[in-house]
Amino acid sequence: MEILKSATAGTLESSDALVTVEPGEGIELELSSSVINQYGRQIRATILETLDRLQVQNARVTVVDKGALDCTLKARVECAVFRSCGKSASNIPWGGVIR
Repeated sequence: MEILKSATAGTLESSDALVTVEPGEGIELELSSSVINQYGRQIRATILETLDRLQVQNARVTVVDKGALDCTLKARVECAVFRSCGKSASNIPWGGVIR
């Protein structure tokens, strides 16, 4: 998928994450997390795996994690990517892309 504009998904509440996706060159991931020392590698892997499944090749992704579970991270990344591509609610394959 091609990132056309900046888009966000999520909140800064506890157990959630705020994901911002913008056009970029290659995949640039900026991650800040309240649990980065314990789960930083897993969080990064989940985000990159989700971007790969969505076939995103060029994006600047900023994630502010507040202890979100993997399923929440996947949902937030998926939503931000679809919003940035200008997909309407009628043609979004929710759940079909993420495994």
